[in-house]
Amino acid sequence: MRLRNNPKAYDIMEENVDFVILDPESHKGKYHQLFKENKPVFVEIGMGKGDFIYQNALKHPENNYIGIEKFPSVLAAAINKINKQEKLDNLKLMHYDALELLNVFEKGEIDHLFLNFSDPWPKKRHAKRRLTSPDFLNVYRQLLKKDGLIEFKTDNRGLFEYSLQSVTENHYHLDYVSLDLHNSPEAEDNIMTEYERKFSVNGPIYKMILSDTMEKNNG
Repeated sequence: MRLRNNPKAYDIMEENVDFVILDPESHKGKYHQLFKENKPVFVEIGMGKGDFIYQNALKHPENNYIGIEKFPSVLAAAINKINKQEKLDNLKLMHYDALELLNVFEKGEIDHLFLNFSDPWPKKRHAKRRLTSPDFLNVYRQLLKKDGLIEFKTDNRGLFEYSLQSVTENHYHLDYVSLDLHNSPEAEDNIMTEYERKFSVNGPIYKMILSDTMEKNNG
C-alpha cells in the first residue's frame, strides 16, 4: 500500500545529507568514498520504509548498504523512521528508478542485490515493469561483480513463477529456492521487511538466490 504524497519529501531528503545521497550520478564508480570504510556494497531496490536495509546494516557492519526507493514520499517515511534510531555509518539512502541504475553505478560496483516484495504488475502488458523482467536482469548483470548475488522475496505466487522462468531463460543460476521461507531452516536468519511482517500470515513467502552464469570481466 503506497503512502500519500508528502509535499515535504524532497526537503526531508535535503535535511538528511549525512545518510541520503542527493546527487547519485556524481558518485558513479566512487561509492567506496561515501562510506567511512571501503567494504562490499549491498543494495536493496525498492526499500520501502527501510526496515530491512536498516536491520541488515545493523547486523552486518562488515558491509556497506544502500537503500534505493523510487517514490519520494516512501523514502521520506524511511528517513523519518531511521532518524528515530541509531545512525549507522554503513547505511545510505537514495531516491532513484531501478531501470536507470547504470547512470549511478559503475559496472561491477555492486556485490549483492536485494529485491523484496516488488510490485507484481500482474497484467501481461505490464510484464516489462517487473523487477525480474529481462530488461532489469540485464541491468543487474552489468552492475554486479563477478561473484555477485541477487536475493528475491515475494508473497505473490504468479510473480515468483514468472521470475523463475525469467531468470533461468536469462542465464542466471538458482543457488537457492524456497516455496515457504518462514517454515524453512533459513527462517531463523531471515530479516523481514515491514510488508513481510504484516502480510506473511496470509500465505507463504517465496525466496530465491541467484548468481549470474555469464562470463564477465568486472571484478
